[in-house]
Amino acid sequence: MNPLSSLFGLGVRARNALYDRGIAPIQKLDGPVVSVGNLSVGGSGKTPFVLLLGELLKARGLKFDILSRGYGRKTRGVALVDPAGSVRDFGDEPLLMARRLNVPVIVGEARHAAGVLAEQRFGPQLHLLDDGFQHRSLARDFDIVMVTPEDARDRLLPAGRLREPLTSLRRADAVVLTSGASPHAFPLAQKLVWKARRGIIPSNVPARPVVFCGIARPQNFATQLRTAGIEPVAEAFYRDHHAYTEQDVRDLLDLRHRSEADGFVTTEKDAVNLGGYLAALDPLAVVPVKMELTDAANAVDTMLARIAERRHQP
Repeated sequence: MNPLSSLFGLGVRARNALYDRGIAPIQKLDGPVVSVGNLSVGGSGKTPFVLLLGELLKARGLKFDILSRGYGRKTRGVALVDPAGSVRDFGDEPLLMARRLNVPVIVGEARHAAGVLAEQRFGPQLHLLDDGFQHRSLARDFDIVMVTPEDARDRLLPAGRLREPLTSLRRADAVVLTSGASPHAFPLAQKLVWKARRGIIPSNVPARPVVFCGIARPQNFATQLRTAGIEPVAEAFYRDHHAYTEQDVRDLLDLRHRSEADGFVTTEKDAVNLGGYLAALDPLAVVPVKMELTDAANAVDTMLARIAERRHQP
């Protein structure tokens, strides 16, 4: 193993041991907390899964809010996301979730403080903790962890993308296999194993588009487009959570001209990050990501039953 990854792993194990032994403090909220997280840095589909879970909860008439760090925002502290606000103030994914689900989304470096604000404003309803697996200072009632095929053969940071070793899955209540991940590649004894499939919903895409995006695994988006019968004539990929500038827009327009493209196609998250530059790239197709969970009704039933059982324990 890479020496730096070994040191990183020692640090992760030491930190987890503090929480496992009750040495590091864990704060609780009045309402139940469901965490959605992963083992790696980006690209496992956490945000689409939170959106799916939110839609399933809304279909049952259950009230909930979302607690998020607000990665990429330029502000600090706890804040209620304004759906009409900016990426600078709230971060791209919190804005996307607030706009898609129309539920309270609260950002804060300390998720407990975000939860306290949520309960002051909306009562002790269910909290969805976005990207919460490593945020162990907040107690949760149900832990969902998403894994990809790459996770099974990856290495710890900084040599790889893993934030924790695979053995950390023992903390999870449910492990979600995405992108065709095999259950045999992970230590899943006595875990709920759910299977999810992520796809796209392309519509009104130009015939010869330039595809561009700033997401964790941009090539996956391009592959999904080709699978859907859309063949981009040029590509422009940026870092995850990329905040687009006027120069980026000029470069994209120049790429469209040079490649003789007739428009653009990108993701919902990139549309949020484009902000006021969105209209300058017309015609632009914004493609939503759709997550499907196998036997979703039973999965949600099981999750809610376990939460109720734990809430009634002394």
